[in-house]
Amino acid sequence: MKLVTDNTNDESLNSVKAPLFDLNAPEWYLNREVTWLEFNKRVLHEAEDPRTPLLERVKFIAIVSSNLDEFFMKRIGGLKQQVGAGLSELSVDGRSPQQQITECFEVVRELETKKQTLYNLILKDLLQEGIIIEDYKNLSEEDQQAMRNFYITNIFPLVTPQAIDPAHPFPFISNLSLNLLAGVYASEPEDMTLVRIKVPVGIKIPRFIQVNSDRHLFVALGDLIANNLDLLFPGMKIAFCELFRVTRNAVTEKDEEQADDLLQMIESELRERKFAPVVRLEIAATMGTLQSGMLAAELGLNEKQDVFVVEGRMGLSDLFQIAGIPRPDLQDPPHHPCDHAKLINATNIFHAIREQGTILLHHPYESFVTTVERFVKEASRDPNVQAIKMTLYRTSAGTKIVQYLMDAALNGKQVTVVIELKARFDEQANIRWAHRMEQVGIHVTYGVVGLKTHSKVIYVVRQDYNGLRRYAHIGTGNYHAGTARLYTDLGILTCDKNIGEELTELFNFLTTGLVVKRNYQHLLPAPKVLKSSLLAKIEREIKKHSDKKPGLIQFKMNALEDVDITAALYRASQAGVKIDLIVRDTCRLRPGIPGMSETVQVLSIVGRFLEHSRIFYFQNGGDEEYFIGSADCMKRNLESRVEVVAPINKPELQAQLRQILNVQLSNQRSVWEMQADGTYVQRQPTDNESEPGVQVRLIELTNKRLKEAQPGKKQKKLKPFNPHA
Repeated sequence: MKLVTDNTNDESLNSVKAPLFDLNAPEWYLNREVTWLEFNKRVLHEAEDPRTPLLERVKFIAIVSSNLDEFFMKRIGGLKQQVGAGLSELSVDGRSPQQQITECFEVVRELETKKQTLYNLILKDLLQEGIIIEDYKNLSEEDQQAMRNFYITNIFPLVTPQAIDPAHPFPFISNLSLNLLAGVYASEPEDMTLVRIKVPVGIKIPRFIQVNSDRHLFVALGDLIANNLDLLFPGMKIAFCELFRVTRNAVTEKDEEQADDLLQMIESELRERKFAPVVRLEIAATMGTLQSGMLAAELGLNEKQDVFVVEGRMGLSDLFQIAGIPRPDLQDPPHHPCDHAKLINATNIFHAIREQGTILLHHPYESFVTTVERFVKEASRDPNVQAIKMTLYRTSAGTKIVQYLMDAALNGKQVTVVIELKARFDEQANIRWAHRMEQVGIHVTYGVVGLKTHSKVIYVVRQDYNGLRRYAHIGTGNYHAGTARLYTDLGILTCDKNIGEELTELFNFLTTGLVVKRNYQHLLPAPKVLKSSLLAKIEREIKKHSDKKPGLIQFKMNALEDVDITAALYRASQAGVKIDLIVRDTCRLRPGIPGMSETVQVLSIVGRFLEHSRIFYFQNGGDEEYFIGSADCMKRNLESRVEVVAPINKPELQAQLRQILNVQLSNQRSVWEMQADGTYVQRQPTDNESEPGVQVRLIELTNKRLKEAQPGKKQKKLKPFNPHA
């Protein structure tokens, strides 16, 4: 343990009684990748928890499987690039790229083992409910014949066997595809030919084929193909047939500063990603060592490290299909976002904002459609609206905002959209949106070279009765109707003059990239202002802390990865400041270390919704400050992305944020608490076993707020909510 003696007389450290720890020492920082995997352990626990409805347990297995696929594509892919480039620089936690890969693989194998164990247990529970995923060989003869006929009619024409021999080189294996490796021969096994068969799972073809419409009896598509290989190889014998699956690196970014055409560069990246190096090979446990060794060699992998043996069902992310079976008795009761109490009776959203002042939105508890989408819809049709400007990071086909923007352009309004082409895995969709918007006359720009535009801002200029007025939405989540029902996010609708003026500056920067002197006194945009402001506010909390007026910092975010912010929080804790961190996944800081971080608690919330909102709170000697915004405390967010964090000054809205924080900090049902070694322990209710989880409680509070806003109106009776979260 390294110590640095505190000999300073600086008033900012006047509360520090003990020697300071060396904040450059790697032991004080948890590894980013491992802590993210720890988050997935907490998600997987939802599949283990008997309080979780059965099909929701299936869903959580699918979520973890999908998360791990993305982890290999993004994080392991990036680490392997560092190893390949010969980089040996240690991370802040003291690990080389190869050490991180090795450590991560150990955790992944542990996760995969537990996931398969849970899957097998859940299969038994599903069986009791009449939901069966059966092996083809165990089907009745009648069902086997029905499945064979279905296969011949609907699947067989799509299947293309590819031989692997001197005349047929090893075929290209697409990312995350399911494949069969078969050995076939005519008469002598010595003359066997290896054949690769891609399992054609896609939008029109599900992974699990329902045997008949009367029962929830399914057979896996790969199993169906493997048991009907005589159709592909008539008259030949099958020596073996095993499943395998590959994961390719998704980190193929080029230097955009050297690109003449950013759109063309992104399209080139997408083409290259399809052929990127393989970073993981999954094989069935029954596959022979000769075959697995051949696959690893052909794919350029280390057989001992990069090959993952699957002791059960492969590609469990496809279980989303099973989780979606219409069995309400086995799922969470449906959640219907309610209308916002401040907007439900408003005939004009701009009048409501102007008359009531800033309005706080909380999704998915309050409807995204009747707040954010309504804001853009009315802006597109209001004859007094002159211009609409917006940042777009991710959206979906089910979101109407893009259509409203196009309507606005067709209605003669000036519409500008700053679209982020490099939103990972959404690049192709964003290119399509860009082309569609340009076709109707929308001014589409791609942000600032070298920076991702991650901010969530809509800016409307309207001719009001007393002149031009700026209206805005600033949020923590994407303009995506699908995730708005699944992610918890915050936002504001405002016509605050100061915020409007500073958003003008922000969009001028986004559409030109010119770094002229832009004075932000209210908004905290990244990369120029946010990080230095957070660090200054942490130091201010240290200075104002005293025994009579203890300091308090509370952050809610997805990740705490930035080393400078982490070190500043350590310093604040050493000074005695109380620090509450609600961090969904990655967190470098270790709480509860005597003399180092004993005033810090780190919590993580897991429930039916994905926690995605960001709140920054500083007690500031009693002059409290609240902020919400798009940024996490990650180096990339603070230094290489355009983010917007906005102040919440209205006492009524501060009280709402305080209520949210208090519910999350005090809950004993769905909260996990980090220990000093980086592990997590789930809180357990003590006196009140029926205490609802955080998200259930917030649903109740939101519905109560709406009810109080409509006195005397008969309320729609709500179904009782399952307090498993």
